[in-house]
Amino acid sequence: MDATRPNSSSSGAPGRRFYVICEASRSFAAMPAGHGSGRSLKGIVDFANGRRCARNFGNALDSTLTAGGAYLTSEIKTSFKGYYRTSTRDYSPLLRSFVQFDGEGETANARVREIGGHAAVLLSRMCRRKDPSSPYADRDGYVPFGTLVNYTGGRSSGCTSWSPSDTRSILAMIENNPATLYIYPESRDIDAVAEAVAAGQSPAGNGLYWNASCLKEIGSPKFWPKELLEPVIARYKAAHPPGPPRPLPICKVN
Repeated sequence: MDATRPNSSSSGAPGRRFYVICEASRSFAAMPAGHGSGRSLKGIVDFANGRRCARNFGNALDSTLTAGGAYLTSEIKTSFKGYYRTSTRDYSPLLRSFVQFDGEGETANARVREIGGHAAVLLSRMCRRKDPSSPYADRDGYVPFGTLVNYTGGRSSGCTSWSPSDTRSILAMIENNPATLYIYPESRDIDAVAEAVAAGQSPAGNGLYWNASCLKEIGSPKFWPKELLEPVIARYKAAHPPGPPRPLPICKVN
């Protein structure tokens, strides 16, 4: 994956920057993939990314940033997210599969960060709908219900997200058959490009690579190491504790 490329083309369509290469079959495919959204910790630090181009990268826990480097795909877990409406009368469960990535070096904390790949779909505007016959119903006979959102080409929580159709083909290839994954750029690449930009030099002229369109948009990239960012996030969380958990509201329309 080349995370320096635009997340969307000039026409607005998702940009193809995730590459599936099989040497045995001499095949190549390019497809869209999201990048980590990052976060803006109000009044403290802003390491959020725009939708089109990523400026911020990092490997800190709870940062929702993409960390470049080498990974290996591991187990696949499928979980129930809730129901969504497919027609006026019909409802379907959203079962989303997640493939865990294992990293090395700066990406070695991928499992702790719960970094992996999954389809770019989720449920929004969630509520509880009465459906005691559902195998997913709680003890009171309710199931979670929401609106299906497809955010292919959008930002993610730091994981790699693909379109539903691309996800099916990728999972079929790697189930019980681990594959290597390399995400560019690593911290050393980011730092080198940032130093060239700060010196008023062309990265390409120094033998460095960054997508020219995105570099013009972001100005200069930045890598946030976990040693720097995790204490900041921890202090922010301590100062902004979450409120007590609340059950989802009852759906108004059945």
